[in-house]
Amino acid sequence: MDESTLRPGTPTDGAAPHRARRSVLRTALATAAALGSGTLAACGSDDEGDTSPFTGERHKSGRVLAVKVDNVAAARPQNGLDHADIVYTEQVEAGLSRILAVFASDVPATVGPVRSARESDIELLRQFGEPALAFSGVQSKLLPTLEAAPLRLLPPGELSDGYERDPGRRVPHNLYLKARRAEQAADGASAPRDIGYRFGSAPGGGRATDRHTVRYPGARFTFTWSGDLGRWLVAMDGSPARAREGGRLAPATVVIQYVTVRPSRFHDSSGSVTPYTETVGSGDALVLRDGTAYEAHWSRPSASDGTTFTRADGGERLPFARGQVWVALVKKG
Repeated sequence: MDESTLRPGTPTDGAAPHRARRSVLRTALATAAALGSGTLAACGSDDEGDTSPFTGERHKSGRVLAVKVDNVAAARPQNGLDHADIVYTEQVEAGLSRILAVFASDVPATVGPVRSARESDIELLRQFGEPALAFSGVQSKLLPTLEAAPLRLLPPGELSDGYERDPGRRVPHNLYLKARRAEQAADGASAPRDIGYRFGSAPGGGRATDRHTVRYPGARFTFTWSGDLGRWLVAMDGSPARAREGGRLAPATVVIQYVTVRPSRFHDSSGSVTPYTETVGSGDALVLRDGTAYEAHWSRPSASDGTTFTRADGGERLPFARGQVWVALVKKG
């Protein structure tokens, strides 16, 4: 849909310093079409066994790599989502959904299908410092804003040996990132840091919940608690969501974050307006963990700040369950 606005260009050396390469990014992008109680403070580094600030689990953490992932029916099942530390879902044109997956603890061989970036990604990712962002392309009018952002940009034109197409799927739902190659090329990208999450034992209160559905105008996600797995099983548009490599997608914590979603100044080739999802500010949230739903409040004072989640009934920090976190960014009522 939105890749039709891309223009051709020339790949560049993925190992060069990213600041110096901003001047060639405009040309490089154009080739994309061718290819708590018991709560732990979330802190970590590159040392073996440190606690991930994104999952609360002990992992060796590398650089932060965010990947824009397709989420229409033709793109499923996706590659690599089961390896992500954090999975964000958001509304895009025509009421459909798209995914932004954040990796640091466990980078898989491939991630995708990869699709185009949005203006909202810049604000959302600022809390990670200067992460790497892999994406298939971007609208030409958005390009200067993206170039100026504190991101290590890795579109196909910048990393020509970092993408491949699957001949068994149709364009544009067949472009995949060689994620380990992208991580190697992400020189200068930030290491994981505290983005506001806290992890620990389940607090008291909340209400027993075994299922919750998030609805966008043209898409929906359902999260069903599995006591056997101790995880929330994901369904997309009514069908079980599976990793392409096998197995259900099943985060430990699901956050429904109610945000402002407004029209942006961009639209796709069919004329549909691109939504802008605001993730700076404050509002209500619902946190699902251990078969329980907790009413919460989220706060993020500025783009460079992390997002904190506190209990709606007392203001105490609300700990997440250790493991993968899904954050559904949903328009507030």
